[in-house]
Amino acid sequence: MDFNSSTGGGGDLHNNQHQLQTDESKPLLGEVSNSGPPDGNKMGAALCRRALLHCNGMRYKLLQEGDIQVCVIRHPRTFLSKILSSKFLRRREPHHLTLTDKSLASATPIGYMENAISYSAIEDVQLLSWENAPKYCVQITIPGGTVLLQAANSYLRDQWFHSLQWKNKIYKYKKVLSNPSRWEVVLKEIRTLVDMALSSPLQDDSIHQAPLEIVSKLLSENTNLSTLEHENIIEAIAPLLENNHPPPDLCEFFCKHCRERPRSMVVIEVFTPVVQRILKHNMDFGKCPRLRLFTQEYILALNELNGGMEVVKKFIQSMHGPTGQCPHPRVLPNLVAVCLAAIYSCYEEFINSRDNSPSLKEIRNGCQQQCERKPNLPLRLMRTSPDLVSQEVTSPVETRIKIVNSSEIHVDLERNNMANQKLKGPTGSSESVPSLIDCLLVSPACSTMSIELSPQADRVLVCYVEILKMLSDYDDWRPALASLLQPIPFPKEALAHEKFTKELKYVIQSFAEDPRQEVHSCLLSVRAGKDGWFQLYSPGGVACDDDGELFASMVRVCNNVHILMGSCYKTKKFLLSLAENKLGPCMLLALRGSQTMVEILCLMLEYNIIENNDTQLQIISTLESTEVGKRMYEQLCDRQRELKELQRKGGPTRLTLPSKSTDADLARLLSSGSFGNLENLSLAFTNVTSACAEQLIKLPSLKQLNLWSTQFGDGGLRLLSEHLTSLQVLNLCETPVTDAGLLALSSMKSLCSLNMNSTKLSADTYEDLKAKLPNLKEVDVRYTEAW
Repeated sequence: MDFNSSTGGGGDLHNNQHQLQTDESKPLLGEVSNSGPPDGNKMGAALCRRALLHCNGMRYKLLQEGDIQVCVIRHPRTFLSKILSSKFLRRREPHHLTLTDKSLASATPIGYMENAISYSAIEDVQLLSWENAPKYCVQITIPGGTVLLQAANSYLRDQWFHSLQWKNKIYKYKKVLSNPSRWEVVLKEIRTLVDMALSSPLQDDSIHQAPLEIVSKLLSENTNLSTLEHENIIEAIAPLLENNHPPPDLCEFFCKHCRERPRSMVVIEVFTPVVQRILKHNMDFGKCPRLRLFTQEYILALNELNGGMEVVKKFIQSMHGPTGQCPHPRVLPNLVAVCLAAIYSCYEEFINSRDNSPSLKEIRNGCQQQCERKPNLPLRLMRTSPDLVSQEVTSPVETRIKIVNSSEIHVDLERNNMANQKLKGPTGSSESVPSLIDCLLVSPACSTMSIELSPQADRVLVCYVEILKMLSDYDDWRPALASLLQPIPFPKEALAHEKFTKELKYVIQSFAEDPRQEVHSCLLSVRAGKDGWFQLYSPGGVACDDDGELFASMVRVCNNVHILMGSCYKTKKFLLSLAENKLGPCMLLALRGSQTMVEILCLMLEYNIIENNDTQLQIISTLESTEVGKRMYEQLCDRQRELKELQRKGGPTRLTLPSKSTDADLARLLSSGSFGNLENLSLAFTNVTSACAEQLIKLPSLKQLNLWSTQFGDGGLRLLSEHLTSLQVLNLCETPVTDAGLLALSSMKSLCSLNMNSTKLSADTYEDLKAKLPNLKEVDVRYTEAW
């Protein structure tokens, strides 16, 4: 039988619930009068009553499909049809029904459900319940009859009823709003649709998303609306946006409104909670980039208000919250993603205009024309006159070099491969060693690319760089922000733009001044062979415009150079990296009086980082060029002389400190006499800590060290591993050392006995130490993870 022959009955779209009669005197399934077409309420012999629909607090999941009993009752026209429709001859068929967007269909289209029931053919949907029988039915009134859906219980019946009613109304709303004629009527229908979605007992994402998609399609198909109509529609759907992301087409509509009317109250009153929800709950802008674009346009609209960036700052504060810890972990990554996308869009014109994009090194050296681009070449000095540079070498210790202004130096590109031989050239070969000026000075002619942004792009750039500055001011956000920016996720055109790098310097400075290792360690490159912020803002780097002040700050880190060097896993490793890549900038800053760089150069000499004698002499000359450098170099020479004198004088070969001795006691003891021959030192069961390592490294002949049951930790262990390379026996039993310090022992190749009993040694670290210490014969790892 065909239930779709009639298309009547659009239904009243303004009623959220049908008002049902409760008069028990009217039979629904009983005998039917002979006169006229039967009423839809007369279909059975047993008395029944219609359930009164009201919101009783129950919630249901929206059904898409399910198993149910189906019975179809046709309106009797003849005496025979009356008999066949009586309750005694009525039969029910099991069907697996599916609620599609347009109809109610069966998985097995036979019998009663041979043809799907179109929503356009449904005149009414009601609940039925019998007082004298446990039957739970949903009554669907259609032209020519009634369809009864019988469920197993009342909850399942109500679930079918609400789901079917929802699908039916959404279908009719789509049909009504697809051909709008009068926009005041359309606006009224949208408000009714929103009210229906908010009052529905169904709980499903599609309940609120379906009205938004209907409105989104309506707006995309009608682009000639006035501003007032725009705002009225936005205000009408605002309640649905409080707990739901807008669909892509609706995001595009919102973006247009933000661009055209940034000062509209709709931006503040309606869009603010929407954007706040996006930033708090969005997990991946890649799946819906228009959400990110909408957030980007919203922030730009805030910037257009009278308060400008102050309004944006208050918005960022509202996203962070009043406490010291932001309760929403997704806010920062989402804000950073919006900032990065906005900054990228500012340079998109330059990115798309070049077929052969230059590398960052090419930008650093000055981007040449496409036809003239050559491989990256080192810079060397051309001495055009004898007066340009004068060098005096009176003795190996009294080297003097006259430094001239960088603008007087001409630089030429030469094809050579001598860049890696600056530090380790053959001793005494003066021709192969570059001069100090070669290492320090770069021609001002080698400038970065000339980039001029349009006024609009410039406003966008300033706005979003300011937001990055705001984010870096929050202590709890700074570690994650540093980690997100560590790979330098900006286009190289941005890094070549002086205004951008100058503004971003504030963010990098905040990373450098943060004492936490997880923050300032992100200034280094994310992997070998790739530049990090440390390289970009060093003298000669593509972003450096302050003669290395920020670079010195990054090295210093809160006026303590050892903090940053400690975060680089090993002091020597960090100094070696500086010597290989940034020796010239370090010496230049030392010449200009940077105490941090002077300390760096002294440490390079103390740890024998520089192997080439001529380069060492250049460093010495640099140190003696300033008062602070001269003073620190003299202190270094004094320390070296004290070590040699200590070793020459001799002293005892064995020493045991009394229990409960402290670091101060050990320092006083070692300063009271000569211990140059001390080979065996026992500090077992004393109160010494890692601080005593500064005294222990002054014992050049030490071969056996007992630290049993002390508070000697990882920091002291790292320092010992760098200086006491001849140590053979080490007892760390019951000390608080961890894998972080124990791994440093891999450089002590002379170790033959190592006690790590009752420490926090892991199995992986133990295996690593065994592989890297070939002379290790005795090891105690009891009561550790490696045991």
